[in-house]
Amino acid sequence: MAGMANRTRAGRGRAAAPLGLLALALALGGCASGDFGRTRADMRSDDMHRWVGEEATASVGIAPSQFQLTDDERQLRDYAYPLIEAPHSRPEWKGVFGDYTPLPAPWRREARFDRTAYGRLLIDEPHRSHSSRYAQLMEDVRDDLTRIEPFFQTATRVLDMDSKRNQARAIVSDLSPRENDDAKARMAENAMVVKWVQHCLRQRAASYRWALERLVIQAPDPMVAEADRLIALLEAEAAPRVASGGAAAVSKG
Repeated sequence: MAGMANRTRAGRGRAAAPLGLLALALALGGCASGDFGRTRADMRSDDMHRWVGEEATASVGIAPSQFQLTDDERQLRDYAYPLIEAPHSRPEWKGVFGDYTPLPAPWRREARFDRTAYGRLLIDEPHRSHSSRYAQLMEDVRDDLTRIEPFFQTATRVLDMDSKRNQARAIVSDLSPRENDDAKARMAENAMVVKWVQHCLRQRAASYRWALERLVIQAPDPMVAEADRLIALLEAEAAPRVASGGAAAVSKG
C-alpha cells in the first residue's frame, strides 16, 4: 500500500508540474500585459506614446521638441499607435504575454512593408471554418474604420493650433533660439505623425485586399461581398483629405 501511495503521489507531482509551469507563465505574462494582451493599467503613463512623434522626426534626422505635449498632441499619438501597428490576426490568448513595442517610422531604411504578412497569418492560423477567417478580416477592418475619424478629428485640431503657433513665432517677445527650435520641431513632429498614419492606412488597405483575394481563391464564400465593401471603405478613408478649420492640408503621403 505504501508503494502504491508513493506512486500516486509521484503521478500527481508529474501532472501538477505542467500546470504549475503554465500558471507561472501566465503570471509572468500578466506582469507585462493585462487581459488579452492589453497593456495593464499600472504599466500605462500619460506620455506612453510620446515616442511616436520623437521616432517620426528622428527617422529623418530632426531633433525632437522638448516642449511638453498638449492634451490634443498626446491624444493624437494615442490614436496613432493602433493605426501604425501592423494589423494582425491571432487568437486573443496569444497576446497574453503582451507585445507592446516602439515601431520604426516608415522613413527609416530598415522599415520594410510586406503586404502579404497579414493574409498569410490569417490563412495559416487554425480556424474552425473558413467563414471565421472572413469574420476576422471584417472585424479587423471595422476596428480600423472606427479609429480613423477620431484620429483625423484630433489631427485637425492639432494642425490648426500649429498654424497659430507658427504665426505666433513672429510676434512673441524675446523668443529664444531654443524655444524657436522646439516650436518648429513640435510642428514637424505633429505633421509627421499624421503622415505616418496616412502612410500606414494605405498599407493596411493593401494588406486586407491581398488577404481577401487569397480567401476568395482558397475558400469562396458569399461573405466576400461584405468584406470587399468594408475594404473599399477603408481605401476611401485612406485617400487624400484636407483638415478642416483653416488648418494645414492633410495629404496622404
